[in-house]
Amino acid sequence: MSRDTVLSILGNNWTSVQRIIADSLRSDVGLLNIVNAEIISHGGKMLRPMVCLLMAGACGEINEDSCLYAAASELLHNATLLHDDVADESDTRRGMPTMRSRLGPSRAVLLGDFWLAKSVDTILQAKSAESVRNIFSRTLSDLAEGEMLQLEKSGTADTSEADYLRIIHCKTASLFETAGLSGAVSAGAPQSYIEAAGEYSRALGTAFQIKDDILDYTGDGSLGKPVGIDLLEKKITLPLLCAMKDSPREAEIRKAVLQIDSHRENYEEISKFVAQRGGVEKAAEVLDKYVEKAQKALEILPKSRYTECLAEIARFNAIRTK
Repeated sequence: MSRDTVLSILGNNWTSVQRIIADSLRSDVGLLNIVNAEIISHGGKMLRPMVCLLMAGACGEINEDSCLYAAASELLHNATLLHDDVADESDTRRGMPTMRSRLGPSRAVLLGDFWLAKSVDTILQAKSAESVRNIFSRTLSDLAEGEMLQLEKSGTADTSEADYLRIIHCKTASLFETAGLSGAVSAGAPQSYIEAAGEYSRALGTAFQIKDDILDYTGDGSLGKPVGIDLLEKKITLPLLCAMKDSPREAEIRKAVLQIDSHRENYEEISKFVAQRGGVEKAAEVLDKYVEKAQKALEILPKSRYTECLAEIARFNAIRTK
């Protein structure tokens, strides 16, 4: 099932989400309008608003609140990207120069704050805002904690699998979960459906980040960042964790990661180690388990074109190349 097929199913609701995003970002500050238009024009997959709307349809009916929460999830997502690029000192994203590199870190942070504020404003317009307030606020806390934990671990190179799963939950899966939960809540879903929405979205978000981390070792750079950038930033992700498991070289490899700033030749050695130990293949097995978990969570929901789309999105994670 193609993205265009999914969007045709969402129809006018998808158009409404795009309109809400554009309207919320309008400002009488010219620079804001210029850079916001550029960000929108170079937007990514917009998976989070897609999941929000599809989950609302799967649990009942898509309505105005569903569209507001879908738009809010995308506004929040882009706010985190703007902030992350400053924290990670990233020069490119999605193949384009980051706002950090173009405007400077201070302006990029302010721009991220603007998108964050507009996300909150959008949530508060919904009739059911009281029911999702805590869901979105928890995600804001998760995003900050995940970024701080990742920065902490990049300075120690002692990331465990539990640390890794917590980081990717906080930085990625948490916002997917919020999109799915808010969609279900907007549709007035019963508690069993809301729980299923959370289970699906958490598993989907975890699988999504694991796939990104696999592509950092195997991709072609089409993600918009150079392949191997995670390792150069001393981020120990699942392929390397899988490779180090039960290896007598674990301490040596962790030290090589920690010293990669001054010894760039360590990159090739670590990459070779991951390949020899089947780290990518083992990480892919973990990925498949989360894809299956996401699909299983949908079983309680009534079968519909919306649940079919959600299942297909989960399956697509296992085979996507960007």
